[in-house]
Amino acid sequence: MTQVARYGHMLKVKINNVRMRVVARYRVDGSVLNDTVEANMVGAETALEVESPDSPERVARVLRNAERGCFVMQALQKPVAVTTTALLNGQPLALGSA
Repeated sequence: MTQVARYGHMLKVKINNVRMRVVARYRVDGSVLNDTVEANMVGAETALEVESPDSPERVARVLRNAERGCFVMQALQKPVAVTTTALLNGQPLALGSA
């Protein structure tokens, strides 16, 4: 929703109010005890409610830009590499693999 306000301001579109509902669907396979747990996100849905005196075309432009400018949305749509480092009591901890 931050991006809606940001891009609304940039495009000079008045956004009086915005509400967003996000539903994430996921599942977890494997076992923590067997060190094989694996979480999977299987889908996400967003629903926006916008109040604005501007035209539907102008508001739609804001929402398109906000979605394309949202770092979380883009990371879900175009996955990126993630690296992890860990310290244990201030010392590097090798995580290895199961």
